[in-house]
Amino acid sequence: MDSGTAPHERVAIVTGGGTGIGRAVALALAADGYSVVVTGRRMQPLQDTTANATAIGARMLAITSDVTDPTSVRTLFSQTKKTYGRLDLLFNNAGKSLHAVPLEDIGYEEWRSVLDTNLSGPFLCTQEAIRMMKNQQPRGGRIINNGSISAHSPRPNSAAYTASKHGITGLTKSTSLDCRRYDIACGQIDIGNAATEMTGAFGQGTLQASGRIEVEPTMDLECVARAVVFMAGLPLDANVQFITVMATKMPFVGRG
Repeated sequence: MDSGTAPHERVAIVTGGGTGIGRAVALALAADGYSVVVTGRRMQPLQDTTANATAIGARMLAITSDVTDPTSVRTLFSQTKKTYGRLDLLFNNAGKSLHAVPLEDIGYEEWRSVLDTNLSGPFLCTQEAIRMMKNQQPRGGRIINNGSISAHSPRPNSAAYTASKHGITGLTKSTSLDCRRYDIACGQIDIGNAATEMTGAFGQGTLQASGRIEVEPTMDLECVARAVVFMAGLPLDANVQFITVMATKMPFVGRG
């Protein structure tokens, strides 16, 4: 176990925990014994997640927050500390993308919105997690960043999203390096075509680098959740630095 504490004492924060990957991971962590704080901008989806956790007898707390707002992020972490006293795991999952649009047509505000959510948000949450983890007893914890296969190879017309996910890879590496001395591990999960609202259109076809529109397969969210639980369950002297979980037949290897 990450912190050396009993399972019921492990505490996790999952950003973007109201839907999709965030919800699946939050519920999987709760089933594994974590007390989970789910956060996002809207309370109703968070309450839907916590209702699912209650049904399996798990502990989960919903706190609304905006990861792009430093004050909101500080409040999220202070409320977590007040409620549970510590933090063992942060899953930086909150994110957004744009519809496919040529790079030269991306509006500046659209660019800023994606970068603020996908990169500045994890940066702010990581800062607060480090401050908690390095000063608690037992010391340390784990941070897992939700990257993307776009952190390795872009889709057409996805410059803002791709740039943000390349940035996440840099943040993961810097966090891993800078936080060793605090017994904080940091890794990244790069996900390809998990079945969410974002990938819903893939069944009808999506633009390929060749210019063709092709149907792409997806995979069940449970595959992602199981991978995150595995990463989280390692002792702090071991770390999955990077892991890729993707639909087997999706066009990634050889993309472009």
